[in-house]
Amino acid sequence: MRIKVINNIAEEGLKRFGSAYTLVDEAADALIVRSANLLEMEFEAQLKAIARSGVGVNTIPLERCAEQGIVVFNTPGANANAVKELVVAALLLASRDIAAAIAWTKSLPLDETIVKTVEQEKARFQGQEIKGKTLGVVGLGAVGVLVANVAVQLGMNVLGYDPYISITNAWGLSSKVKRANSYDDVYRQADYLSLHVPLVDATHHLIHKDRIKQMKKGIRILNFARAELVDDQAMLDALKSHKVNTYITDFPNVMTHQMPNCIEIPHLGASTLESEVNCAIMAVDTLKDYFETGTIKNSVNYPDMDCGPVLNPARILLLHANVVNMVGQITTILGHYGINIEAMQNQSRKAWAYTCLDVDRDLGDDVIKALAEIEHVVRVRVIHGPDQSV
Repeated sequence: MRIKVINNIAEEGLKRFGSAYTLVDEAADALIVRSANLLEMEFEAQLKAIARSGVGVNTIPLERCAEQGIVVFNTPGANANAVKELVVAALLLASRDIAAAIAWTKSLPLDETIVKTVEQEKARFQGQEIKGKTLGVVGLGAVGVLVANVAVQLGMNVLGYDPYISITNAWGLSSKVKRANSYDDVYRQADYLSLHVPLVDATHHLIHKDRIKQMKKGIRILNFARAELVDDQAMLDALKSHKVNTYITDFPNVMTHQMPNCIEIPHLGASTLESEVNCAIMAVDTLKDYFETGTIKNSVNYPDMDCGPVLNPARILLLHANVVNMVGQITTILGHYGINIEAMQNQSRKAWAYTCLDVDRDLGDDVIKALAEIEHVVRVRVIHGPDQSV
């Protein structure tokens, strides 16, 4: 397999590719990217997968990739600890006016009056402690669960809400985290609010003026998820009126730069050496699983499926539209060629589906061609199994 690396990807991840993989600069079977914008890129016919070393995929044309049979992966959770640690720092920044205090101290004249001036003026930066305060965590994915758990350990009352929480994340959540019944339930009770939801149509401007009206006066809001979760004009107005005490965002822009009591962090959530290594390792391992067994894990445009090891003479993998009678057409063709199906899986995700079949013998080009010609099939791959004659 030929792999094209775009952006700087940690060597600790790339070295996990074995001898069956070659890093190239030209047409490839897969791309690994970090922040490159692929929205206008024309993809070669042989491109089968794109792995994003990170979480956000807004720079990748997901639907166009699905239509061309290109599975797009990301690496959720690989940078979760890095983001969690920065959120903890933000809780303290929002509580103690640390950033303004440091800037003021740096502005003092360079003379012997510094010590006296500090003692006289330090009260202007008096803050509050986070212990005993209520933190609302909206979104209990990989990052949200870690934030909620560490906030409990710091003595906060934690209220969490996520209508789509996974079983894995639910098991990892501290029993001391209270479950809210709705977003509004969190907004009404929180002294601090931390956002950890993906950006989709339903979460665009999740924080808007009407929701801010429900919140406690003086709430502190942290956004380390996506800029567009917050309506910037509503936030500007809320900060000016002191409805919101402090807004900390990892996504500076022209609007946030005009906001009073807004601490702008230059998108540092996942910017640690450890995070980059973890993301690279997960991206590489995900590609290897897909190419070697057909397993799809952490895809953002096709359904996940654990295909397991290849034990039969051949494994057929089909990416196709999620329409009626696709499996019937596939099995009919295999029956026509006298090929017996040993095992089969089929999963769908909205408009797209994935079918994996283990069969009792290797396939000729005529079979593959017939499968590829089924309407709505966008890619057919075959993985050859071990020699069954031994």
